[in-house]
Amino acid sequence: MNLNSVLKYRSLLLLFVFLTISCGDDKKKEVTQEEPQVEKVVNVPNFNPDSAYHFIKTQVDMGPRVPNTAAHKEAGDYFIATLQSYGAEVQTQEFEATTFDNEKLYLRNIIASFNPGKKKRVLLAAHYDTRPFADKDKERPNEPIAGANDGASGVGVLLEVARVISTNRPPDIGIDIIFFDGEDWGETEGSTRTAPANGTDSWWCLGSQYWSKNKHKKGYSAYYGILLDMVGAKGAQFPMEDTSLYYARSIVEKVWDRAAKLGFSSYFVRKQPGGITDDHSFVNKYANIPMIDIVHYDPATGYFGDFHHSHKDDMDIISKETLEAVGQTLLAVLYYE
Repeated sequence: MNLNSVLKYRSLLLLFVFLTISCGDDKKKEVTQEEPQVEKVVNVPNFNPDSAYHFIKTQVDMGPRVPNTAAHKEAGDYFIATLQSYGAEVQTQEFEATTFDNEKLYLRNIIASFNPGKKKRVLLAAHYDTRPFADKDKERPNEPIAGANDGASGVGVLLEVARVISTNRPPDIGIDIIFFDGEDWGETEGSTRTAPANGTDSWWCLGSQYWSKNKHKKGYSAYYGILLDMVGAKGAQFPMEDTSLYYARSIVEKVWDRAAKLGFSSYFVRKQPGGITDDHSFVNKYANIPMIDIVHYDPATGYFGDFHHSHKDDMDIISKETLEAVGQTLLAVLYYE
C-alpha cells in the first residue's frame, strides 16, 4: 500500500468514526426527548371539610341573606372580619341596583387579597346573597330560601381555602377572593319585565356585572379565575360548562385533570351539557379575565338540581365529601401554579 493509499484509508476511517459518534449522539438526543417529564412534587396542605361545613352552617343560621335585610348585612360583616383575621387585605364595593320587580337594592361586593405584591394572580369567586323567593317550590313560594348550597357552599369553601393558606406556607402567587352580591334576584318565570335596567345585561349577577366594569383596583387583572356555585350537595357532579370552555378551555382541563389525579373524577365529570349565564360570564366578557365555573349539574334535571330555588336547599343536602373534593382540588390547583 503506497503513501497515498494509506492517507486515503486513514481519512475514510476518521470519517467513519465521526459519523458513528454523531449518529450515536443523535440517538441519545432522541431517547432523551422521548423520556416523559416527571411532575414536580408539591406539598399541598389539607382542606378541612368540617371547617367548610361550619362556615356554611354559620351563614344559614343567620337566616336568608337577602339584600336589604339584617341577615345580609350580618353575613357581609362576618366575611370581612373573618378574612381580615386570616391576614387578607379586604376592600368593599358598595353600589345600588334595581331589580326586575323594581326593588332598589343596596349591595356590597367583598374583595380579599392575599400576597398583594405578587404580579401573577388567581381570582376565586362565589356569590353570597340568597334568593328572595322559593319560586320553584309549591310550598311557601313567596318566602326566601336558606341557600345552603346556592350561595353559602361556595363562600364556605373559599373561607376554608383562605384559612388554610393563612395557616400554612402560601402558594407562590397572589390570590384574590371576591364574594359577589346581588347574583340571585333575577326575574321569575312569567315575569313581564324583561329589559334590564341601569346598563346591565341581565337581572341576574348584578355584583359581578358591576365589578367587571368597575374593578376594585385600577388595571387589575388575573391569570385566570374560578367561580364556585352550588358546590356542596351530596353526590354532586360538576361538568365542563360551555362558557368556561369557550373562554378558558385550558383552565378547565387544568382543574379537571388535577381533580382526577386526586381521585375526584366522579365529581368533576367530563360531560359537556351546554352553557349557563353565571357570574363568570361577565368576568369573561367585561373584565377580560378567563374564568371557569364549577357548578352543580344533575343528569336527571340538568343544571342546578331539584333543590334549586326551593326550600329543599338547606343543610340536609350538604355533603362534607363533596366539599372536600372541591376544596382539595382548588388548593392543589393553587399550590401547583
